[in-house]
Amino acid sequence: MAKRERQKRSARQARAAERAELEAKQATSNATTDSSKPKKAQKSESVAQPAAKANKASKAKKEGKGGLFGRLGAYLGDVRGEMHRVVWPSKPELKNYSVAVIAMLIVCGIAVWLVDTGFVALLVGFTGLRG
Repeated sequence: MAKRERQKRSARQARAAERAELEAKQATSNATTDSSKPKKAQKSESVAQPAAKANKASKAKKEGKGGLFGRLGAYLGDVRGEMHRVVWPSKPELKNYSVAVIAMLIVCGIAVWLVDTGFVALLVGFTGLRG
C-alpha cells in the first residue's frame, strides 16, 4: 500500500512541476508581449491566442521531429513516460480483481444460459416443434 501511495504522490508532483513550467512559460511570454503591445490590442487578441498557440505547437511538433522515425521515437518516448505514471495494482489487489472478473463472467454466463433456455421453452411451447 505504501508503494501505491508513493506512486500517486510522485505522479502528483510530476503534474505540479509540469503546471509550474507551463505557467512560467506563459508568464515569460506575457511579460514580453506586455511591453511591446498596447493594452487595447491585447484585449482583442486574447480571444485568438489559444488557437494561435495550438497552431504554433502543432507546427513545432511537425518541424522538430524529423520524419517518420523521429515521430515514432517521440511517440514511443511518450508511451514510456505514460507507463511510468501508471499506478499498477499490487499482487493481492490483482488477485482480488481477477477473482471478481471470473465470478462476474460465471454469473453473466449463467444468466445468458437461463434466458436462452427460457426462449427455447417459449418457442417449443408456442410452435410445438422440438428444436
